[in-house]
Amino acid sequence: MDQQIKADIVKLVENSRDAIVCSIDENGYPNAKAMFKANNEGFRYFWFSTNTSSLRTRHWLERPVACIYFVDPVGIHGLMLTGKMQVLTDDDTKLSFWHPGDEIYYPLGPTDPDYCILRFTAEKGNYYHGLKKHLFSVDELEES
Repeated sequence: MDQQIKADIVKLVENSRDAIVCSIDENGYPNAKAMFKANNEGFRYFWFSTNTSSLRTRHWLERPVACIYFVDPVGIHGLMLTGKMQVLTDDDTKLSFWHPGDEIYYPLGPTDPDYCILRFTAEKGNYYHGLKKHLFSVDELEES
């Protein structure tokens, strides 16, 4: 992959607080929602926190296929990553992502049964900028 394109992708992900996260519902329709990016490890793994009782959590428990999308509307950059979403409910994982103030969303604290962590594992990507799209595997992006 071209090093400038990779640098642009890195900048887009690093400067994005939010991502559009998509699931597939019980009728096969895509559902999208903006979510705070809790963390990422390169371009392979991305973490988000949400409610265990949420609609999308139920979707991913039934169908783990997902995509996430980062966008810079000013620079007209977009990055879509496709892969699988895993719902993590173990206390160690939840504690590792807990931040003071999260009680607003999860009043019982880090062990709240309605608090979970989503881990997205990316497989493929599509980066759009300058009227061009760049299709790639995440392995290719991480190796370059």
